Amino acid sequence: MNSKRLTVIAVLVIVVAGLVAAGWAWWAYDLRWRPKTIDRHAPEIARLLEQEAGWVSPGHNGARLYMVSFRTCPDCLRFKAEQFPDLHAVGVDTRVIEIARRDVNGLSKSTPEERSTVAELWLNRSWALMERWEAVPAAAWTAPGIPPADGDPARSAIVEAGRRLVDQLVPLMADNGVRFAYPLLVWWDQDGRMRACACEKRETYRFVRKELGVE
Repeated sequence: MNSKRLTVIAVLVIVVAGLVAAGWAWWAYDLRWRPKTIDRHAPEIARLLEQEAGWVSPGHNGARLYMVSFRTCPDCLRFKAEQFPDLHAVGVDTRVIEIARRDVNGLSKSTPEERSTVAELWLNRSWALMERWEAVPAAAWTAPGIPPADGDPARSAIVEAGRRLVDQLVPLMADNGVRFAYPLLVWWDQDGRMRACACEKRETYRFVRKELGVE
């Protein structure tokens, strides 16, 4: 094999390697964090979030952002702390759906106080209550003045309704390429498309902000 041919092969190898590296970088730093367009089951997902979930919101009149969360979810709390102020500044109505998770293998994933508070939020839709709850360390929250959910069939049914909501959303989101995780965010962009992501990482935030009009 002559040197000219070797040179051509070497150049091709370098070019291909560069393209592969560029493609990987594009995926790693951009594509993998982008939200998905919900083009399957969109009416059903909208109905579940808007009509069957006990969301609470600050009552703004702008774009709607649904967030499925639970009290001690660190990624949920970070998104609320870092992004809600900017979203509220442009009028986004952040509609938070708090869930008291089911026990797993006999291990409790919620407390009696959490279940009681979730039931109260779903019933009375109080944004102020959610803020009071989150202002206190989760372990110190005593759910003052809130009727217990445990032992109350109606309130226990509301807690279970939140769990069923997650059960329903998991396969619907999977059909759209979204792996369910907390926080699950669902919104509509400026073109009217339903969008969603399991926004566990800060890398996802820039897309949510841009699509909801935060500069």
